[in-house]
Amino acid sequence: MVHLGSIVINVSDIGRAAEFWANALGYVPRPDNPAVLSPKTGDGPLLVLDKHDRTHLDLSTADAGELRAEVDRLVSLGARRVEDWAYPANANFVVLADPDGNLFCVVDAGAD
Repeated sequence: MVHLGSIVINVSDIGRAAEFWANALGYVPRPDNPAVLSPKTGDGPLLVLDKHDRTHLDLSTADAGELRAEVDRLVSLGARRVEDWAYPANANFVVLADPDGNLFCVVDAGAD
């Protein structure tokens, strides 16, 4: 079953946004990537700050097989595949839209 892995927020200034959201939520920046904030407790979704991507949810799966099964399940619930998305080589995610057109990703969190 998928779970909420991260929330991606479109921001204009990553440093300013990281400081605000870290203080607002009690999250801490990851040492290897200050644009990714983690809950201090380790429980809960990551917050990813991005200057280029739209605000959206990332739903995580354990592996590629679960990703395929969850995409099929979500499509059966009313989501649709976003067919014209420009995926990078070896993408570990699928872009879907909910019934209202809001984009979200289903991500193989077990991929490198």
